[in-house]
Order: sequence, then C-alpha cells, then structure tokens
Amino acid sequence: MTDSSSNDKILADGRFIRLLDRNGWEFAQRKGISGIVIIVPVTDDGELVLVEQLRPAVGKRVIELPAGLAGDQAGSESESLRTAAERELLEETGYAAGEMVFVTEGPPAPGITSEVVSFFVARGLRKVGVGGGDATEDIRTHVVSLANVDGFLEDCASNGLFVDPKVYAGIHFARR
Repeated sequence: MTDSSSNDKILADGRFIRLLDRNGWEFAQRKGISGIVIIVPVTDDGELVLVEQLRPAVGKRVIELPAGLAGDQAGSESESLRTAAERELLEETGYAAGEMVFVTEGPPAPGITSEVVSFFVARGLRKVGVGGGDATEDIRTHVVSLANVDGFLEDCASNGLFVDPKVYAGIHFARR
C-alpha cells in the first residue's frame, strides 16, 4: 500500500475502502490491511489449484488464484505476508503448503487503486481441510492439470465466467 500524501483529499470513506484525490487523481485505497497476497498452488502432480467465487462488483463468478488480505483481522495487524498466504490457501482451498515461496509484487490496477499484491508459489501441497472460504464466502475449488489449464479457462469463459487475468501470471510462475 502506498503512503498517504499531505495532498490527499478524502472524497469518500467507507468501512473497507477510502476514495482519495491526490493532486486531481482519484483512486481507491483499502483500509486496515498490511498487504494483499496471491497464491499459486501447484500440486506434486503438476496441477494448479484455482478458486471460483461470485464477485458482486462485476456481477459474475470469477475464476481466480487463491488470495486475500494480510493484517485485516483484529489482533493480526502485524501478520506477515507469508503467514497470510498460508492462511488464505488453507481457508479457500483446504490445502496446506510444504513450501511457500515469494516470487514478485506489484500493482494490479495502478490507475484506479493503490493496492500492491504479493505473489507466492505454494508447493508440497496436502489436503487438510475442506476449503470454501469463511462463513461469508461461497468458494469452489478447481484442481486442473497445467497441461489442460488453457482449455479449462477457455471453457469457463465460454460458459459465462470471468477469468481473472492474474491467473495467467500464476500459470507462468507455476510452470517455472
């Protein structure tokens, strides 16, 4: 997340998001987090673990990589990004990772939000829970062979789902 500037003017202040104006440029800023993690989970059999969930902002179900916020829960404000990645992977997919490796970070939509996402590749996966997210989420898990993932994503898109473009970055990291 970016540091705030003395030139920032708060245009709207919601529960989770703040709309700012910085020298005439309007953008959104998440509140109460220390980071955002995206996990690229790869099984020992060369499969990519993806999630699907309804995203009200776009009005559709979206195929995504498991992801979530760091430091957003009371008492966990200093949670490390790696710990958040491990927690979100387990919560959304039911998988625990034997290895969680940071690969890169950057802004996913730098023209509209101050968010910076951190990508982790998770390997040595073992299924230890049911996944599906927390009580407020309806997450479906898809385990897809990396050899067949392109066709799977094409099928999803042709059946009316959105595919988050960050999935394609994840495929790149999974195949390295």
